[in-house]
Amino acid sequence: MKNEMTVIFDALSENEAFARNTVAAFCVTLDPTVDQINDIKTAVSEAVTNCIVHAYPENAENKKITVTTTIGDNTVHIVVSDTGIGIDNIDDAVQPFYTTKPDQERSGMGFTVMESFMDSLKVERNTPSGTVVTMIKTIRGADWKEKKH
Repeated sequence: MKNEMTVIFDALSENEAFARNTVAAFCVTLDPTVDQINDIKTAVSEAVTNCIVHAYPENAENKKITVTTTIGDNTVHIVVSDTGIGIDNIDDAVQPFYTTKPDQERSGMGFTVMESFMDSLKVERNTPSGTVVTMIKTIRGADWKEKKH
């Protein structure tokens, strides 16, 4: 059985915590470990922060972020998208330490962090504009961990 939710919110820094906590709360039916929930929260935080910082020019109107989360079969699919300016070169953008805002002391580690906490990361252009980040994580409960060891 699958379950899905979509939230759309303004691309404002105060909404980053809302996004990560909403996705985490939605995932609890899969009975994730605390570490797994923290991984999901960190990855969502990075993806949403990228949208807030990079997707829209400061004077843009209607700056929105959409987060769609689907759970089922012990898997969480999270899609974070915007309709902003997009990424000129995705291959460059996903490299560690690459940033378009070095003057703001950005570390350029957002995609690297997302990739390290999730099982799968895909970054692509949104149509007609913007960026789509798709992340997947398989949830294995504490009982699986105990059986493995």
